[in-house]
Amino acid sequence: GPHSALAMARATVPGVQATIHRIADDGSGSALLDDGVEVRLPRDAAAVSGLRHLRVGQRVSIELDATGVAATRVWIVGIGPGEDVR
Repeated sequence: GPHSALAMARATVPGVQATIHRIADDGSGSALLDDGVEVRLPRDAAAVSGLRHLRVGQRVSIELDATGVAATRVWIVGIGPGEDVR
């Protein structure tokens, strides 16, 4: 949405925080951004980060496409190369 697009334009770190809202059997679904906007999670968005399973209610970081309505990458902070848990 417009609030998310504005936040992304000002962001100093890649991605925004979101909560997994729905997950289908094929791995696609949706997430709710912290401003309440629902964005699509294509099946491949989590796979790009090496995640196998997401669960409803899980907090994640996501990168949005240019339209701001779909995730291009989903990850959990602290999981992955160079991402230390603090």
